[in-house]
Amino acid sequence: MNTVKNYILGNWETGSGSEYTARHAITGAEFATVSSEGLDYKSILDYARSVGGPALRAMTFQERGRMLKALALQLTSIKRQFYDVSWATGATKVDSWIDIEGGIGNLFANASLRRQFPDLPYYVDGELARLSKEGTFVGHHIMVPRHGVAVHINAFNFPIWGMLEKIAVNLMAGVPAVVKPSEYTSYLTEVMVKAIIESKILPEGSLQLVSGKGRGILEHVDFQDIITFTGSAATGQSLRGLPHLNERSVPFNLEADSLNAAVMGPDVKPEDPEFALFVRELANEMTVKSGQKCTAIRRAMVPEHLLSSVQQAVISRLQKTVIGDPQAEGVRMGALATHDQVGRVEAEMNKLMAEQELVFNPELNLVGATGSGAFYSPKLFVNSDPFSNTKVHEIEPFGPVSTLMPYKTIDEAVQLTAMGRGSLVTSFVSKNTSDIVAFTSEAAAYNGRIHIINEKMAKESTGHGSPMPLMKHGGPGRAGGGEEMGGKRGILHYLHRTAIQGHPDDITAITQQYQPGASRPEAMPHVFRQHFEELEVGATVYTAKHTVTETDITNFANVSGDNFYAHMDATSLEGTIFEGRVAHGYFILSKAAGLFVEAKKGPVLLNYGIDECRFTKPVYPGTTIGVKLTVKEKIDQEKRSEDDVAKGIVKYYVEVYDNEDEVVAVTTILTMVKKLDQS
Repeated sequence: MNTVKNYILGNWETGSGSEYTARHAITGAEFATVSSEGLDYKSILDYARSVGGPALRAMTFQERGRMLKALALQLTSIKRQFYDVSWATGATKVDSWIDIEGGIGNLFANASLRRQFPDLPYYVDGELARLSKEGTFVGHHIMVPRHGVAVHINAFNFPIWGMLEKIAVNLMAGVPAVVKPSEYTSYLTEVMVKAIIESKILPEGSLQLVSGKGRGILEHVDFQDIITFTGSAATGQSLRGLPHLNERSVPFNLEADSLNAAVMGPDVKPEDPEFALFVRELANEMTVKSGQKCTAIRRAMVPEHLLSSVQQAVISRLQKTVIGDPQAEGVRMGALATHDQVGRVEAEMNKLMAEQELVFNPELNLVGATGSGAFYSPKLFVNSDPFSNTKVHEIEPFGPVSTLMPYKTIDEAVQLTAMGRGSLVTSFVSKNTSDIVAFTSEAAAYNGRIHIINEKMAKESTGHGSPMPLMKHGGPGRAGGGEEMGGKRGILHYLHRTAIQGHPDDITAITQQYQPGASRPEAMPHVFRQHFEELEVGATVYTAKHTVTETDITNFANVSGDNFYAHMDATSLEGTIFEGRVAHGYFILSKAAGLFVEAKKGPVLLNYGIDECRFTKPVYPGTTIGVKLTVKEKIDQEKRSEDDVAKGIVKYYVEVYDNEDEVVAVTTILTMVKKLDQS
């Protein structure tokens, strides 16, 4: 029998004894023992903090992002081996695809977020604050990686995705992780961690694995650490309530069981595509992963006059579901992950039967398998009075079980949704825009995500139950109140925000972004003659000056086609803020470029774009303008191929001023600049 090991302190270790014996979900055979007894959790956490943490914090966001991308590519190249083990969890090929490739997809998605972060180990947040009259004392904020460890306690249903979605975020932030998957399916997580460790892509100490029950793992966490928990609400709340976590102010992110809903809009008719889409989503959410998803539809609300029609349509679709060994031809639904899970689902389902009618309860007719596996057939309930019979809003059988219920108005549908006391996701199926807006605006407060389904988006939709890496995953109330993912915001969760105050020169040095009021030494040579590595933040080109004429304005209008009255008709200015014909804002920018551009071929490859453009003062004929072009920020870029040009993005702060030394226009331009080092 295989022994599932723990990866701790740089080694693979076996726990003492046996905390759990895993049985194959399809065959029922015992095949793996799991234990974390005897592990020194204080040393494990200290190892992450002292070895993994410094290594990750020494990397910039760009380097961490490239690291995640490299890991994702490596795991993709060997993904077949994970499918072979995933079968033991009862998963079909589709179920495994969600877990394996969905998990790897999280690495790719979070790696792409590097483009929203600087080429620094920390993040510069917000805008500069002037704290003094003369501007010599200013403030800013930076967000730095916590000097702790992320402790991830994960559920049994997605042994790979559940881990990768979390570590992708903490690694991007520069924080190491200790992962404790459910002992029920930790044998699959172990295979993935082995592949990650063998790749040698991550710094040592940045990822450790505790495969068993992990008793005592939270005893040694402190305020710099972060805990995430995915599992039952009861267990999560119990852990979050541990006195020492509150005493030490340890952040705790909870994603718990969730009574998610799907609502068929009142406009839907049986012949509409939306009717079929609703039926398909409900049936899929009951059978994909055998209903063992935190996002699965547990409550389905339909207009009361369509209740019978929807019931018949859902049953008809469920009757076609082939259950059995996922390796057998035609099987579309496998087993529950464990035999223990069968008993849990049955117990919860029996509680629901006290208040509602079980309308679909087929006998198991297995293909390619015997009753030794953890199989469970789909169950469909109807609750005719969901406002009075409320157990459906309280109890979640974590399996292929769902309940249909009627509603009369959108307000009632919102009320029923809210009775779940907080959900990860609710789908609203409708093509009626006013109904969509009405439902979403009210139901959003009770959900982490609202998924709107209709024929217009169905072709590309990933479905009700698929969280997207760059979108919020988490929900209020019963769902835990946290955010498992959430794009950039998820990464920021692992960073600590600190105010920095001082002279603009010092704030510029910390942020590596030019801050107004900082020193601006003249660039020698011209910045457009310098390669990426040679450019210094704050270096400035002071241009020659130009006096704007009426001819300039007329010529620009003729070339651009912009004949707006303020530029061309001095007789139409009564009641406006203008004292006479005014120069086009875009003429000012164009002329500014003409003043600061070095025309000869050099390291500058192209103009990449414009950010934050503002016209702050009218420019009239006779006004003399000059430009200060300052290196604002440098962002490194990786080569996309061996033949690609090594380059980086340089942001320039453009300040156009007049003969009274007042600013008339400011913007940030982005250029792509070649590197000296082309290796």
